[in-house]
Amino acid sequence: MSAELFREMTQSILDGDDEVSVELAKKALSAGIDSLTIITDGYMPGVKEVGDAFACGDAFLPELVMAGEAMKAAVAVLEPTMKASGQARKILGKVVLATVEGDIHEIGKSLVGTMLTSSGFEVYDLGVDVPTADLLAKVEEVDADILGLSALLTTTMIKQKEVIDEIAKRGLKVMVMVGGAPVTEEWVQRIEADGYSEDAVGAVEIAKKLVGAK
Repeated sequence: MSAELFREMTQSILDGDDEVSVELAKKALSAGIDSLTIITDGYMPGVKEVGDAFACGDAFLPELVMAGEAMKAAVAVLEPTMKASGQARKILGKVVLATVEGDIHEIGKSLVGTMLTSSGFEVYDLGVDVPTADLLAKVEEVDADILGLSALLTTTMIKQKEVIDEIAKRGLKVMVMVGGAPVTEEWVQRIEADGYSEDAVGAVEIAKKLVGAK
């Protein structure tokens, strides 16, 4: 019974069907399966499969977005039960995420947040056009492991450097990941960021490596 249910859950992620993923989560809870098992055995294999397919070029951005949303919807159903029973997913790390000041591009950054959440990170997405002071206040407030900075314009990339310089000045112990269309490996080295990825799947892998290295 549960093996078949888990297969259906995995498929709901592959299909990017949030309605089905939510229904299956409710069904599994009614059957007495614990929330943590539902996530790890039912939904996570789907997230991993879509991520691997995207990395190989066999899946595309819309599929990745839909899979992430389906996972997020299922987790939203399961988390209250986990909290009530004292269960908790193993949190890999805390990530503060934002698009830098002066830039209002949202899609890439939101997808990274969804994929990080789906993969077990606690994500604080501050949105777009976020001033450096607000970013660093949140980093200190939640004791973040990673700060993710997105910039989609060449004119706002400089803000990534500004944030990193301010972190160094304050002596904050947070690792910085950067991303966005104009960001290059050369730029990453120049501003001394800790990690960089061209896409959301890569960002999850980089984040895992960074928290492993902390």
